[in-house]
Amino acid sequence: MSRTYWVETLGCPKNQVDSDKLVGTMVADGLSAADSPDVADVVVVNTCAFIESAREESVNTILALTEGKAEGAEVVVTGCMAERYGDELAEALPEVQQVSGFGTPVTLGATRSAAAVPAFDLLNLPRPPSSSPWAYVKIAEGCDRNCGFCAIPSFRGKQRSRSIEAILDEVDQTKAKEIVLVAQDLAAFGRDQGVGERQIVELVNAVAERAKWVRLLYLYPSDLNDTLIDAICNTGVPYFDLSLQHVSRPLVRRMRRWGEGSIFTERIDAIRAREPNAAFRSNFIVGYPGETEEDHDALLRFVAETRLDWCGFFSYSAEEGTYAYDLDGQVAPSLMADRLAELNELQDQITAERQDDRIGSTELVLVDSVGVARSVREAPEIDGIISVPSEVEPGQFLNVEIVDAAGPDLTGRLL
Repeated sequence: MSRTYWVETLGCPKNQVDSDKLVGTMVADGLSAADSPDVADVVVVNTCAFIESAREESVNTILALTEGKAEGAEVVVTGCMAERYGDELAEALPEVQQVSGFGTPVTLGATRSAAAVPAFDLLNLPRPPSSSPWAYVKIAEGCDRNCGFCAIPSFRGKQRSRSIEAILDEVDQTKAKEIVLVAQDLAAFGRDQGVGERQIVELVNAVAERAKWVRLLYLYPSDLNDTLIDAICNTGVPYFDLSLQHVSRPLVRRMRRWGEGSIFTERIDAIRAREPNAAFRSNFIVGYPGETEEDHDALLRFVAETRLDWCGFFSYSAEEGTYAYDLDGQVAPSLMADRLAELNELQDQITAERQDDRIGSTELVLVDSVGVARSVREAPEIDGIISVPSEVEPGQFLNVEIVDAAGPDLTGRLL
């Protein structure tokens, strides 16, 4: 009987791709999937280290899985936290058999210290077919930007784009009907390969020939030019996930980023004029050092006026080694919490109203699982869902009439 594995994935979709690659290597080594972590011979925890709350969740998950593991089972910790804090984790968690960064395969029986740069990438390793009708595909690793709040370049390294051929091979391996392209800096794809220009449009067009739906996550706003907008709209999935972070010009500059509210509004309005069915998502940091009440009010106005379909708001987390770590003007946690609650309440109302507006419309959906579907306006795992009759087989595209809405979620009737 073969040994079994369980992989617990925390953090962003990019981590899920890494987990899929690890699964591929373990299956190639003769392991098979366990039904639950408490019966697995090998338990792998793919951690997130982006902000403090993510690190706390990672540690709590490691401890829970270690306590509940089967007798004789081995626990391996990998991912961002293992890469960034490998030495500390190995010392603090003696019950863990291996702390393995990005560039080290899951090889049991030895602990591992963190290295500054991965020895190799998981990017081009084979992966098993997707277990759902959609799949994340990571097109690059690392990031060349220097945003004031972000430590990712320090442990993910500089941007390393894959070849288009390798990405298309992986798209074929997934056998998915929707491909979700992800990277730390998606629109910069290919810039590091010596060709002198980005290749994201060429890639999007090529993937669209293989998958019915192509979705892009994490677009830096300065790179969203007309050519890329056209390419996205031409895929039939006019979904724009824009990494805005804030709208106050002084604060955005302090974040070491590009743009401001008026520029973002102009870009969004232009896309809506071109494609009225376009959907928008963005994330914003609340309480970045130096954020004033005026800055917060500017963000509230932007959210109220632009009425994006989906927004995520996150409290600023001071990350060691970043530009903002010891900046003056630190915002009190209680004030951050108040501002966060105000923004979430506003966006929840906007999202609910935009979903109410869809009642009576006919939409094409992809059935993800029994009773659960999505349209082009919902990204998997992060946006709302469309409930459909349970007799519909997952993996099908079908037309439904939207007959009800409840907050971010909808109900569809088969036509």
